[in-house]
Amino acid sequence: MRFDVITLFPELFTPFLASGVTRRAYESGLVDVKLWNPREFADGNYRRVDDRPFGGGPGMVMMAEPLTLCLEKIQADRAATGAPKAPTVLFSPVGKALDHASVEGWSAGAGAVLICGRYEGLDQRFIQAHVDLQISLGDFVLSGGEIAAMALLDAVARLQPGVLNDEGSHQLDSFNPALDGLLDCPHYTRPENWRGQPVPATLMSGNHAHIERWRREQRLALTQRQRPELVQKARQSGHLSKSDEAFLADLVENPDKDA
Repeated sequence: MRFDVITLFPELFTPFLASGVTRRAYESGLVDVKLWNPREFADGNYRRVDDRPFGGGPGMVMMAEPLTLCLEKIQADRAATGAPKAPTVLFSPVGKALDHASVEGWSAGAGAVLICGRYEGLDQRFIQAHVDLQISLGDFVLSGGEIAAMALLDAVARLQPGVLNDEGSHQLDSFNPALDGLLDCPHYTRPENWRGQPVPATLMSGNHAHIERWRREQRLALTQRQRPELVQKARQSGHLSKSDEAFLADLVENPDKDA
């Protein structure tokens, strides 16, 4: 798959693409990332890409023409290299929140053109003419779309074959359908006793059935306490067993009880 990123700060992506386990996806070409600076498509000595908003107000607005010329160059390059057509995505507060299901969809797709906005935003005429989808990381505002683009790229890259050391690792991630969309359970490692805090006895028992049930109950308890809407979603989908429901009922009656 190929992702073309339109950004005024391509240098921000250099360490990101060369760090961590996900670099395997970028270095191998499983996730091909190409960076494009719209300043290269702007006129004048200063390569200006922004101007004051009509109607007044604070800040600046990214101009439609440099962005359009950059996008047209990308589309021509994708066509010339045989890359399939892909949607144009803008990271914006008005977009749909990025979640695990959409990341899985992106991980199996052909990629996208990712637009990293800056300043007060983009000229609305460009958005109406060229943007297919808008994505948000949540109900807060960033200084630019670069961090959001990296978040999407990282989430997609780690789902590619051979990227993680353990192929089954992502199956146990929070929100994964393999966990019925619940949050993951707590994890422990050496030493067995750290500053007076021992590892839960069940994890040291060697009884795999008991360990799996403990982990299930920890996932249920953590999700119920932190993200109860995910428990309700799992219930509506028919993913909770009678023992799950009994455990949750007891948790409601005894909220201070350890799972």
